[in-house]
Amino acid sequence: MANLKTMLEDVVRRHGEKTAIVSGDSRMSYTNLEESSNRIAGSLLELGVGKGDRVAILLNNSPQFACIFFGIVKIGAVAVPLDTKYKTKELNCLLEHCQPRVLFTESPYLEAATPLITGLKYIEYVISLSAAGSNRQILSYEEIMTKGLTQGTEVDIRPEDEACIMYTSGPALTPKGAVLSHVNLVRAVTISADGFHQSDRDVAVLFALSMHHIVGLIIILLTSICRGSTVVILPGLSISGFMAVIEKERATIFISVPFIHALIVKKAREEGVVNNLNSLRICGSIGAPLSQKLAKQFEKYLGFRLINFYGLTESTAHVTCQSLNGSGKPGSVGRALPGWEVKIVDDNNRELPANQGGEIIVRGPIMSSYYKSPRDTAGMIKHGWLYTSDIGRVDEDGRLFLTGLKKDMIIAKGQNIYPSDIETVLLDHPEVTDAAVTGIPDEVRGEVVGAAVVLRAGGMATEQEIKRFCLERLANYKVPKQVIFLDSLPRADDGKTNKQVVKKHLLKTYAAGKTEGKVES
Repeated sequence: MANLKTMLEDVVRRHGEKTAIVSGDSRMSYTNLEESSNRIAGSLLELGVGKGDRVAILLNNSPQFACIFFGIVKIGAVAVPLDTKYKTKELNCLLEHCQPRVLFTESPYLEAATPLITGLKYIEYVISLSAAGSNRQILSYEEIMTKGLTQGTEVDIRPEDEACIMYTSGPALTPKGAVLSHVNLVRAVTISADGFHQSDRDVAVLFALSMHHIVGLIIILLTSICRGSTVVILPGLSISGFMAVIEKERATIFISVPFIHALIVKKAREEGVVNNLNSLRICGSIGAPLSQKLAKQFEKYLGFRLINFYGLTESTAHVTCQSLNGSGKPGSVGRALPGWEVKIVDDNNRELPANQGGEIIVRGPIMSSYYKSPRDTAGMIKHGWLYTSDIGRVDEDGRLFLTGLKKDMIIAKGQNIYPSDIETVLLDHPEVTDAAVTGIPDEVRGEVVGAAVVLRAGGMATEQEIKRFCLERLANYKVPKQVIFLDSLPRADDGKTNKQVVKKHLLKTYAAGKTEGKVES
């Protein structure tokens, strides 16, 4: 399986009539997935899309998303999944960065994006899952599905060809797109499937995780397709609906972030578990630190051990995994999977002994590069090793423990948020002269976003006004949960904002439950 096209073809030969994707009452077989993606591939070729051209996907989770993704990569084009929660400014930065020739989208994102799209000369066509617009540039998904041919294309795809660009959760206003090749994706999902002992008998639930993210797209969808498993797509955030689907579909694998696990525990603690969940064999956790308290609560109320594992966008998929029998050491994210290597190094790039903390570096099917960012690539990949900027230690048995971050980053509900995005927007507010953003520890969410704001002399603004300003310009999960107003920001000796002092101010008001506050700096 040298590329994603041949990977799917191989699965179709073995499991053609088996259900690949379930969404509500809709069931799509592997043969349907193959034929639909062939139609999309053929239509894109007719529109003039060729190898290396970027095609953006701004869609919610759906079977169509999977068909579109495979249709793009089958012709050697590059799929670029985008976060539907992004607002115009964020989306514009990403589109300007990757400059796609075609954009797949749907309502309400089509309406929101249309004014933006008309000014972007490189987007030649918009293909909407909703009805086509009056603009000839906007085609309907139904139209291209009737035009395309069901047989495969003859485009020559080399293993090292680019397959997709996955934008990291780094600053959206200065985007970093991890370029993932066909061969690295195939290797990564094969390693993931082996690590999960996954087979065609498995049913994986995709709940509360987006396909624009590596967990939803690669670790769940593509890993499952690699083994002929069934993927059940569950929209929304209904915990009752999630549990009912596990019972109905006899799901065997569920992977999510600690925030979702906390909601499941809350539901089980307050109402009990009314559905039969005995089909589950893996309940996995990734995306944010998993507290031992939450892991114990999950086992107490649900009867399953959470399997903790670790990966990042730049590593293509997950690098480590705890033992599936639940025997992993509490607090660890497991050992490196076969095909991966993990080391801990100090600031001078010297490998550290067991149980000594330093930066985590990994080697395996990592990204090829950051798209159009050679300097950032050189800082991240050195001699074949990926420098993660995560801090951790490896014990004498090879188990990895995460202990911190080198990056200035907030992890809220499993979403990585860079304060610089929010600070840039805050400084655009006419009343704001200075701002600092940091994470506030929160038992359920992991962290929430906190902002300290300095107003201009004589300026006036309320916390709600600041939040509303951010909400109009940023994805909702980046909007500060807590805003305080300072006379000036605390500074360290080097002149940089002392965010530890800012965090203390925010913690004080957040713990007190205040909605607004004037804090002396």
